[in-house]
Amino acid sequence: MSFITNIRHFFEKHGFEVLQRLSDRLGMRPTNVRLFFIYISFVTVGLWFGVYLTLAFLLRLKDMVYTKRSSVFDL
Repeated sequence: MSFITNIRHFFEKHGFEVLQRLSDRLGMRPTNVRLFFIYISFVTVGLWFGVYLTLAFLLRLKDMVYTKRSSVFDL
């Protein structure tokens, strides 16, 4: 086997073991715990993307409102 495959198998074995222990302690099925972590990661990424878009919109709005005009005829 290659070095990369050995690393992958190591992390799969020990990474799944952590969720297995957590699910045993909580009395849940391991697949439900894994799905929860997958879903919560998508939610957190989406939340910060929404915050980013909101701030970008507010900055754009601020630039449109506070544009400096040099004379009355620029209206």
